[in-house]
Amino acid sequence: MGMSLSLVQLEQFSRYYRAVVGWNARVNLTSVTQWGEVQTTHFLDSLTVCLGMPSGGLGSGRLVDVGSGAGLPGVPLKIAFPSLDTTLIESTGKKTAFLRHLREILHVDLDVRTGRAETLAHDPELRERFDFVASRAVGSMSVLAELCLPFCRLGGTVIAQKKGDVKEEVESAEGAIDALGGRLKEVMDVSVSGLRDSRSLVLLEKVSPTPASYPRRPGVPAKRPL
Repeated sequence: MGMSLSLVQLEQFSRYYRAVVGWNARVNLTSVTQWGEVQTTHFLDSLTVCLGMPSGGLGSGRLVDVGSGAGLPGVPLKIAFPSLDTTLIESTGKKTAFLRHLREILHVDLDVRTGRAETLAHDPELRERFDFVASRAVGSMSVLAELCLPFCRLGGTVIAQKKGDVKEEVESAEGAIDALGGRLKEVMDVSVSGLRDSRSLVLLEKVSPTPASYPRRPGVPAKRPL
């Protein structure tokens, strides 16, 4: 993918892995715990998000990871691109405690927020403030559009990681994307050595402000997708 990791960065990924395994029994972060699988299924997969970002943005842009969970994809991207201004949003307190632990042991600057995206997207500090909004395994494109586009600044990009054939899912979400101020920019096939499944990045461009009524209250986007 055109990136080179230093020994310091490789050690950060090693520490990250050990933290995941150490916390996993009590926090249930992931079912994938073998070193080789974590490197590919989680770390490498997370880094593919950079394929949807211009090289200049990786050094100076602002990224928010919506539904960060174990810190994916936000933490691997922060390790690989230390200058990337990174915010992690996660609704589960135990998981945000883990994310704050990562911040300390990796010695990286991360803004960790505990809360639902539906609520935090109405916070003036976060609404329409980010160059890039990343999301991994959060929901269908209609749901994801409502949760992510409100965080994206005009001209910014939502980068959704998807597996399998997403054509029908993307087509069914076009009305929601448009209503929320977005436009489908590209569906980018991801072909990287080490990743077995068919993967893609769905890129949405923010072309107009998201109406103030969105996102709707917590739980509604998933129950009643636009």
